[in-house]
Amino acid sequence: MSEDAIIRNCAPTLAGIKTGNLFRYSYACADDMREAVRRWNRALREKGVRILPLRFCKNHALIYVYRPSKLTSDLQNADARRILRHCGYCTNSADICIVELIRRLRASGDAFPHEIGLFLGYPPEDVSGFIEQKACGYKCVGCWKVYGDEQKCRQLFAKYKKCTRVYEEQLRKGVSVQKMTVSCKKAC
Repeated sequence: MSEDAIIRNCAPTLAGIKTGNLFRYSYACADDMREAVRRWNRALREKGVRILPLRFCKNHALIYVYRPSKLTSDLQNADARRILRHCGYCTNSADICIVELIRRLRASGDAFPHEIGLFLGYPPEDVSGFIEQKACGYKCVGCWKVYGDEQKCRQLFAKYKKCTRVYEEQLRKGVSVQKMTVSCKKAC
């Protein structure tokens, strides 16, 4: 798993301004991919970042890069808990919720359960809007479909885009992913 793939897909999470990111990672050998995930977890653990393969399909995996402390905080939000409970999740802990998300992803083929946005740091009002309005009637689209505070989300989208641009530039200059990853103590 290259530094370029991690930066291109996960810079806002590495910077501590987003809870999590997902990306599809193609691999030739499943054992090599799993070893790459273990290597990245060892390298980023101290910074408060975790990497999990959520779903496997033929020669690619759906990779989740996230900050456990931010996810725990996000999932303690009353609206997020309500959405998850309505979807059948036990909301006792973020880890239990991740296990359920993995089960649902692996059972759903190429589809995504709509509540996945909560695991990526999307506002609960946008996740519930997407579910209730069946992906219609949104105010704008960026990293997700916005049903709530359009201005705030547009600002976030611009922040994420700028972050990714800056991180890609730093990577081209030779700065490592580990050096660019903000410690959880600073970000969270």
